[in-house]
Amino acid sequence: MTTTVAAYAAPSAKAPLERTTIERRAVGEHDVLIDIKFAGICHSDIHQAREGWGEAIFPMVPGHEIAGVVEAVGAGVTKFKVGDRVGVGCMVDSCGECEPCRSGQEQHCVKGNIQTYNGVGKDGEPTYGGYSQKVVVTEGFVVGIPDGLALDVAAPLLCAGITTYSPLKHWGAGPGKKVAIVGLGGLGHMGVKIAHALGAEVTVLSQSLRKKDDGLKLGADHYYATSDPATFEALAGSFDVILSTVSAPLDFGAYLGLLKTGGALVNVGAPEEPIGLNLFSLIGGNKVLAGSMIGGIAETQEMLDFCAEHGLGAEIELIEASQVNEAYERVLNSDVRYRFVIDAATI
Repeated sequence: MTTTVAAYAAPSAKAPLERTTIERRAVGEHDVLIDIKFAGICHSDIHQAREGWGEAIFPMVPGHEIAGVVEAVGAGVTKFKVGDRVGVGCMVDSCGECEPCRSGQEQHCVKGNIQTYNGVGKDGEPTYGGYSQKVVVTEGFVVGIPDGLALDVAAPLLCAGITTYSPLKHWGAGPGKKVAIVGLGGLGHMGVKIAHALGAEVTVLSQSLRKKDDGLKLGADHYYATSDPATFEALAGSFDVILSTVSAPLDFGAYLGLLKTGGALVNVGAPEEPIGLNLFSLIGGNKVLAGSMIGGIAETQEMLDFCAEHGLGAEIELIEASQVNEAYERVLNSDVRYRFVIDAATI
């Protein structure tokens, strides 16, 4: 039996989001029905609702930072029970058979993972995200939220947390390493917290110094303004890893110049425009320009456990669902410290 729930949806590209109702599928044998408590607002939501990344599916219910409580489970579910605190991130299924899936990298499913929203499920129906009251997800794509994390500050970890944790771990951020985080926003502020907790020496590279006090409180050791040309002279050859979290095109050649020999510039931001690059910026110094996309389910659980152990939650501004369109504009104006989270009780 399907369930009708309230949600906030974009009826068409670039249209304001509005309250509506959607149908959630019946709980199958391996499904978990989640009563959503909080849903983070990611910049990706705006890109997709406004078709910045290409043609999209409408009506669209965004939201891939979901925290809630298990309301019901299918007869075959073994990982969760009613009352468990759980989360859902950027994907809700994958083929489960290809090499990436079998190695715990479902985000790189050869057939394409099924996105939490703006995707098509195995049943052929569009997927709808977290700006809603409830969601049904197969148990393999649900993670447990440790008791040490409040659900509201945990919600953004399902994207912002794993998106920064995965590359920082992969590229060896830790004691003795110098790590730079480009941008102090929804992703960047979690990058600072996680890199610091991993034991790295952390520098924030931001357009201006207006968030410097925040950056230092979050765990940064140093903070520089990239609008000052002297920054690129002073920091040349300084970093083992640079994590770029911004969604605007950068002068990647200039940032590559900040790396040590063999260092890596890892991009998790996804600008809508293409970038240009002189390859001599890479060749000189054996440098690496890399990308990273969220993480697998097991690594997402690892990240949540790590954040609980270290007391790391997102810095949030809790809003009512009716404020979502205003929140979108404020995100575009960098006017949030540092993640909007929707109180699903207001949907």
